[in-house]
Amino acid sequence: MGTFRLWSDDIEALRADARATVETGRASMMLDAKPPAGLSRDEQVAAARESMARVTFPVPEAQEVEIAGVACRVIRPDGAARAVYLHFHGGGMISGSASMMDIPNQMLARQLDVVVVSVEYRKAPEFPWPAGPDDGVAVARELLAGASSDFGTARLLIGGESAGAYMTAAVALRVRDELHAIDRVDGLNLTYGVYDFGGTPSQRGIRPSDDFDILSPEFVRLVTECYLPGRTNDERQAPQISPAYADLRGLPPCFVSVGTCDHLLDDSLLFAARAAAAGVDVDLFVLPEMSHAFQMFDCGITRAWAAAQSAWMAARLA
Repeated sequence: MGTFRLWSDDIEALRADARATVETGRASMMLDAKPPAGLSRDEQVAAARESMARVTFPVPEAQEVEIAGVACRVIRPDGAARAVYLHFHGGGMISGSASMMDIPNQMLARQLDVVVVSVEYRKAPEFPWPAGPDDGVAVARELLAGASSDFGTARLLIGGESAGAYMTAAVALRVRDELHAIDRVDGLNLTYGVYDFGGTPSQRGIRPSDDFDILSPEFVRLVTECYLPGRTNDERQAPQISPAYADLRGLPPCFVSVGTCDHLLDDSLLFAARAAAAGVDVDLFVLPEMSHAFQMFDCGITRAWAAAQSAWMAARLA
């Protein structure tokens, strides 16, 4: 019987450098995890939105279009497209925007020759569940119906970060169950997502590490109360709300990524394990010492993750 390990010896050797990189980056960027104290719910939401706006750098090449009545940002490759990458941004279902990921999405479009369609889905608390996933499914339906003529390819991958990874899983399940078209999706790129809105141990602060994370239990509670108001935790774990509790059979290959310091660590471990048990082809990449939004910390571990993610996506397009 072999030893159960979440990362290789090569990654293990990079942990000290990763820890130092996070501490240095945290100090230089003055990162704080908890919502400001003494603010109302709406004031906390406004603060989260302002924080996200400060790290948004739109690129002029992105086109603003409507697909199925939903605002999207489209970034095209330099040449012919091999696939459409349906992308959902992060922000806890209460903040963020499609333009927030313009730079990495442009890099992805050029590197892999994909058209990136990033969705400006509706946010809570103004638009609680299921408004966001409804928007995602509407765009997916339109892409599946007309992507070949609009973008020169009928192939589709779906992916996102944080709340965007949740959107990816939730939309994919509805593509399977409502559109009966999951066979048209070549892969799901799921980066540190939330898949259990009832509250995993790590969401509640019970993590394998007490080191820095840009998330906090307080922020997770804020998100949950805005997105799913008036529900008990048991009700929030309904399969149509929390993908970790859904029947995951028949999903396309998944690339699941998360850091060990992330308050959403358990969500990814649970989703990946349940998907694999259901017969889904799962690649799980766990980054020791890394927090939520680990891409902001340039070190050996995050570079290894970027290479693995790129190779996984290239393999889906091969």
